[in-house]
Amino acid sequence: MRTLLIRGAFAAVAFSALAAQAAAPAMTAETAKGPALVDAKSMTLYTFDKDMGGKSMCNGPCATNWPALMAASGSAASGDWMMVTRDDGTMQWAYKGKPLYTFAKDTKPGDITGDGFLNGAWHIAKP
Repeated sequence: MRTLLIRGAFAAVAFSALAAQAAAPAMTAETAKGPALVDAKSMTLYTFDKDMGGKSMCNGPCATNWPALMAASGSAASGDWMMVTRDDGTMQWAYKGKPLYTFAKDTKPGDITGDGFLNGAWHIAKP
């Protein structure tokens, strides 16, 4: 009986750790400019200087060039990760209060062509 309880406790801890890892909307990868946050496809994530107070200011044509890192239904904020509501009512991931985006002109993992774009308003998201 005791062995069964220990195995059950171990399984619960392992499942919790696995669930916590799955909950992170991004991971860290190395780029030519150092470590950066990347999405599930290993595409570089960016922040936008005009985003203030946990609100995305990149909508309409801006969002076509800078697709938001969208939060799936049922996602939950944790630690430095939070979600912000976009103008259209959808949810976007933010890291340390900064909404996250990919850049349409980045074509492969490791591309960082958006860094410094628009007179320096776009930046690689740093972990």
